[in-house]
Amino acid sequence: MLYWLTALSDGGDFFNLFRYITFRAGGAFLTALIFGFVFGKPLINVLRKKQGKGQPIRDDGPEGHFVKAGTPTMGGLLIVGALLTATLLWARWDNPFVWMVMFVTLAFALIGFVDDYAKVSKQNTAGVPGKVRLALGVAIAAAAAVWASWHHPDALQNQLALPVFKDVLLNLGLFYIPFSIIVIVGSANAVNLTDGLDGLAIMPVMIAAGTLGIIAYAVGRVDFSEYLDVHYVPGTGEILIFTAALFGGGLGFLWYNAPPAAVFMGDTGSLALGGALGAIAVATKHELVLAIVGGLFVVEALSVIIQVLYFKRTGRRVFLMAPIHHHYEKKGWAEPTIVIRFWIISLILAMIGLATLKVR
Repeated sequence: MLYWLTALSDGGDFFNLFRYITFRAGGAFLTALIFGFVFGKPLINVLRKKQGKGQPIRDDGPEGHFVKAGTPTMGGLLIVGALLTATLLWARWDNPFVWMVMFVTLAFALIGFVDDYAKVSKQNTAGVPGKVRLALGVAIAAAAAVWASWHHPDALQNQLALPVFKDVLLNLGLFYIPFSIIVIVGSANAVNLTDGLDGLAIMPVMIAAGTLGIIAYAVGRVDFSEYLDVHYVPGTGEILIFTAALFGGGLGFLWYNAPPAAVFMGDTGSLALGGALGAIAVATKHELVLAIVGGLFVVEALSVIIQVLYFKRTGRRVFLMAPIHHHYEKKGWAEPTIVIRFWIISLILAMIGLATLKVR
């Protein structure tokens, strides 16, 4: 919205700053961060009052989690609120990719909110049936995939770009939409599975968002895309504002989610943020790079898939408990140790993902 202040500019004054994506990204970051600090404590107080017993704790979970009983959930409302407010304030409203990413974020947040509400009101961990959540997620992702495809350049429509390999595109044809759905829905659920320890999910999400924001800015500029030999996608640079807002809102949430957590993200936050990462990857034609940057989420999801399939086949378990962060808890690792080491892994993977921009 503030972008339109450029109409008051003569080209050499303060209002001219609003033309620059980097300036508005900085504004979005600060806005979301301040939003988190201002509304964080009041929101937690409301959630604690309304939820009573807070998020239900699994009976078969690690023993150390029982001390967390009574901690309120739905903290994702703080992140999503900060994120959408800052983006609406600082981003251009005529950019289709920004609206696509915000649509996915809000829609998945609503699914997560209903799921969290069901868990809290019934005081069990079942929530909304998985098939219902999956069907809704697929519908949202399908709309976003079609939305993105319409606004991609003709030469990139229905194409899959391969990292590292210069100018290589795979024409997926009719399979592009289903592939994009898998990326968005898979990302949403992978982040959801990762959100199991205090502070575990939010920092890797912020790292991945920051990385994808840099990629979006690069592929959205002709000069940068030519220099880096990546495919130019007009308009995606504006996504940097969204990712900057996510980073700021994430920091504001982490202030209250740091061990011991005063509030949990809940499905409200994890589904929304995971869906957003997938949507950004689809918009920027970096779907495969997301698997590198978000490699931690991939491992968490794979650990659950492997555990379930192997148990059904043999009656035995590969891991002491899935997702894999619970496996290390069962092995005796302290929760802060797991969280910080997983943060480090996320940062390393982000650097590898960024390297794919130049390694050609």
